[in-house]
Amino acid sequence: MTPFTEKRPWGEFRQFTLNEPVTVKTILVKKGEALSLQNHHLRTEFWKIISGHPEVTIGEKIFSAKAGDEFTVGIKTNHKIEAPKDEVLLLEISSGEFKEDDIVRLSDKYGRA
Repeated sequence: MTPFTEKRPWGEFRQFTLNEPVTVKTILVKKGEALSLQNHHLRTEFWKIISGHPEVTIGEKIFSAKAGDEFTVGIKTNHKIEAPKDEVLLLEISSGEFKEDDIVRLSDKYGRA
């Protein structure tokens, strides 16, 4: 698979693998933007913050994160990443079946929920 970049309202992601047996992406969230509050039925996600100071929501917990912090998001666990202070770059490694349409958006500032 050739890596590719996909633009989103909140920034972009760069995907490196797909179902091999993990999917690896980098996600860039622009300052002041946020991913939707969401969950997935088919995959877990591992996040490593590369740069920036995101606000990370996993389940009922909210974390003020920094470069080097790591998080694991289980199947059907609500999660969200916000970039209130600066641009955020993170590594995401997903295991399980990866499909973009597996996203269950619970709330979304871009009207996609």
